[in-house]
This record gives sequence, structure tokens and C-alpha cells, in this order.
Amino acid sequence: MAQNKRLSISSARSVAVRSPSPIAASVPSTADSDEWVKAWQGVLANDLIDSPVVAVDADTTVEDACELLLSKDLACLAVKAPADRSSSKSPFVGLFDFADVNAFLTLAATRHTLHPDYLRDNPRIHQIVEAAKSGPDVPVYLVSNLSEKNPLEILPHDATIISLLGVFCKGTHRVLISSPSSSTEFLGFVSDRSLLSWFSKHAQETPSFAKFISNPLNTLSLPSINLYVSVVATTSTATLLDAMRLMSDQGVSSVAVIEGEGGFLHSAISVTDIGKVVVPSQSPQILSTPLHQVINLIKEPYGATDGNERYPVYSASPNSPLSYAIEKILATNSHRLFITSDSTRPTSPGISGKPNHVCGIVSVVDILSLFARIANVPDVDPTRMQRHRRASSASSSLSSRSSMSGSDAFARSRSGSRTSVSSPTKSGTSLDGSFVWADRVPQPSTEKK
Repeated sequence: MAQNKRLSISSARSVAVRSPSPIAASVPSTADSDEWVKAWQGVLANDLIDSPVVAVDADTTVEDACELLLSKDLACLAVKAPADRSSSKSPFVGLFDFADVNAFLTLAATRHTLHPDYLRDNPRIHQIVEAAKSGPDVPVYLVSNLSEKNPLEILPHDATIISLLGVFCKGTHRVLISSPSSSTEFLGFVSDRSLLSWFSKHAQETPSFAKFISNPLNTLSLPSINLYVSVVATTSTATLLDAMRLMSDQGVSSVAVIEGEGGFLHSAISVTDIGKVVVPSQSPQILSTPLHQVINLIKEPYGATDGNERYPVYSASPNSPLSYAIEKILATNSHRLFITSDSTRPTSPGISGKPNHVCGIVSVVDILSLFARIANVPDVDPTRMQRHRRASSASSSLSSRSSMSGSDAFARSRSGSRTSVSSPTKSGTSLDGSFVWADRVPQPSTEKK
């Protein structure tokens, strides 16, 4: 009853919730950690390359770049630098992925809320707006890393597992590996998921490491693993645009979709889902579609081929083993696993849809940051980019003409002891101008009231 009451609050007001009881921490012995780190230092990063470098010219349109991501089933593109921004260190100005697609579409749909002072203080956003006014073809170099989640990181050909941990523990999701013949030629990308997969295989060959990751999540007391932090969610009745704006503002690549006032985990939606649904859509109403309908659209092709097994949303309980979390993250091709608890019955690992309350997350970055701390990697900070993105979004919100209390969402504070819920936005979301994909963004005459 208390849980239902807590989640039914419609304002931004916060209320206290019960914190988890302290549990004895699981810490590897010095001998074990020294053995693991020695092995990690002997593995080259280029052995983990999981995707080639696909480059596009700076003046390629955002729409064409996105179509390339979809048609070639790519996670990321490398964007060549414009002639006036070329560098001897790298031929690329940055990267472009579905998080950037989401950020661009969100900007397009909410541009009319941005105050002139904000545009003046943010020249890049102003450039994008001006480019859109000049014509429908916005060059992709302007939108590269617009999400602020997709920085260009480069490692030498002789980089090791430790080098990768040093990059990924700060929130980056992929890194370019240079060719041994030239620092401006590249062997390919290594993703954070590829590194997590390597650690999973490493556990099969290293009994002491396998034993360590068999410890329950709630016994891993290192700061990177915090099961009661940063749950970003929206309800199944919220619109697709609500979810897009929430992901952009909060600096996350996916959000939990909860059912009803009890906060039960229904599903999840990611920036990749956004790209695959919004870009091919021919309907101007797509961004006003409720999430439960969007999720059905996403699931439909999987159900037609393999039943429902290819699109489950797995959750875990705080006492699930870390190995279980790793296994499910890899199996579902996701970046995070939602942590659920139920006050009326014991929790157990399983598929969402059971009446479990969302209480936290564990992500690829969290897990790799845990391993980075074991390796004594300096400056481990898995939330660095997320904090930066949230600060940017806060600046945009303060300067906008209308409040961005927008998404029907709840987010746990860093202390894990407070939760807030905000009501759905009633402000308009429209496209004033000639943005690419304009026919897919609701105009004032068609927007949902």
C-alpha cells in the first residue's frame, strides 16, 4: 500500500522510502585480484574488436546517416571532419549513433520551446537550428555526439584490457583502435559489451574470478554497483516523445516502462528502438503514440519469427548473482538490467511482467567500473557523461519558454532514500521550421492535446 501511494504522487515532491539493510561486502583477495589483473594486462584490445569502421562524409545528411545505420544494422558511424576542421591526429570529427538520432529528433520536436538566450549561449544548437532553416538537409557533422553520450575515443593498437577499462569506466560505450601502421587508420571498434563478453568467457577459464562474480549484487559494495540509484522510468501511457525527451534530458540510452501506480516493470524502450520506429515511420502521429502501442510494434517482428523469446525484458533481484546480470545483459543485447523487488513475496530473477517494483539498475558501465576498481584504474567515474548531459538539459530547461516538467517519470536520488514522480507534460511539442523528418514530428494542428 505504501509503495502504491508513493508512486501515485503527481507532483515533483519527494517522499522518503526505506533504504536497504547493510549487507557484508564481497571483496576479492589481494592474491586473486593480482592474478586477474596480470592476465588482463596480457590481452590486447584489438582482439576484442566487434565492428568495423564505417565512415561518412561530414556533409552527409542526418537522414542518410540514419538510414545507413538501419540498412547496414550498424551501432555507430564515424563522421569525417569538414575540410576546415581536419586534424593530423584523426580524420574524424566524431561519432554518430542512435542516441544522437534521438537527441536530434527531440531537438526538432521541441525547438519552439528554446529561448533565444539559450541558442545564443549554445552555438552548436544554434547552428543546427539555422542549418534546418536553410533547408531540410542538416549535415551529420553538426549532430555528431549531440547526445553527449558518444565521444570519439581512440586507443593505440597495443592497448590492453586495462586500457579499455580506463575508457569505459567513465561512461563511454565504444572505442576506436588505431592501426599499427598509422595513427590515422583504424582496425575497428571495441564496444563495452564486447569487453563484458570477454569477462564472461574469462570467468569460465578462471575459477577464482567465476567465484567472485557469483556473489549477489547487493554484496558488491564498491561505489560503481549501487542498486538503488538513477532509475529513470516512464509509464506505459506516456507518449513516445515523452520517452525520447526523458532519455535525452537524463543522459540514458533506455528507460524502464512501468505499469500502473504500483510501479511494476512492464518493458523498456531504448534509443535504438526509437531509431528503428521513428525513422521508417510515415505517420506524423508516431511521436504521440502511447508507449504500450510502440512496444507492441517493436515486439511484433520478433514474435512473428521466434515467438516472444527474442524480446523479453529481464529483471533481477538485489540478491541475484553478478554472473546472472552479466548473462542476461549479453543475452538481451542491452546495456542495463533492471533491479526489482516485491514487498509481498521473495524476489527471484526472472522476466518482467511479474508484479515486481523497479528499485534500481545495474549497467554494463557499472560492471566494468567494478572491474576497473579491482585493477586500480584511476578516476573511475561511470556517471561522468550522464551528469554532464543532465547539467546541459537543466540549462536548456531553465532557458525554455515552457516548463520541462514533461515526462511522466520517476528517478531515484543519489542517496537511494528518496523518490520523485512528475506528471505528464501538457505543453505543446511541434516543429517550427524545415527540419529533416519533419513529416514525422507532430505539427501544432496534429499534436496530441
